[in-house]
Amino acid sequence: MNEIVFVGAGPGDPELITVKGQRHVNEADLIVYAGSLVPVAVIDSRKSSCVIENSARMTLDEVIESMSSAWKTGKKVVRVHTGDPSIYGAIREQMDALDALSIPYTVIPGVSSFVASAAALKKEYTLPGVSQTVICTRLEGRTPVPEKEALSKLASHQASMAIFLSVHMIEDVVEQLLVHYPINTPVAVVQRASWPDEIKVVGTLETIAKRVQEACITKTAQILVGAFLDGPYELSKLYDANFSHEYREAK
Repeated sequence: MNEIVFVGAGPGDPELITVKGQRHVNEADLIVYAGSLVPVAVIDSRKSSCVIENSARMTLDEVIESMSSAWKTGKKVVRVHTGDPSIYGAIREQMDALDALSIPYTVIPGVSSFVASAAALKKEYTLPGVSQTVICTRLEGRTPVPEKEALSKLASHQASMAIFLSVHMIEDVVEQLLVHYPINTPVAVVQRASWPDEIKVVGTLETIAKRVQEACITKTAQILVGAFLDGPYELSKLYDANFSHEYREAK
């Protein structure tokens, strides 16, 4: 069956697209990609006859029209999203539109920028004794956020946090986090994680706004917050010699 394929392109490094996603890119007759965030290098392996369209310049109706028209003529259509399309990817509205047209599709996940940022910093979000919860969120801007999900309320958990699409409002982010996080809470900002021009800035809630401004970071960045970035933690039970589980007896 010929299906439209949604592909998570990963955070930017062309080698961080999945093998499966790359295969579909290689086979595509039409690629509609999020050109404002996905580097062209990610789709460089496409065949020479493949048509590419940049969705940054398109409306939802134009994206659906382009994909559906190509699909109806038997062409293989691949829709390439940045990171993983399930996170701030506006994918649901596209899938609903295809459902309304009875056009089949499938989704291939990708590496999100929040995990690429942790990798860039060599950190683990879920440290035993520190945090076992990761909150992915954003500050309200032109796109509203439900009142119950206000950053100041989510901060009450003091969990590990990855804040998307908000670095241009870093002072507001800090103000809302300080409602519950201590002022010395570690914070890191990673711009364009995995790209050749990746920038990493580290500090605390007290210092991070100034450091971000000094680095001229205004977009395409993750804000990571929490004690997982620095400080003591407990060792995992997974490799504890005194802890039994299905595959190993305690010594």
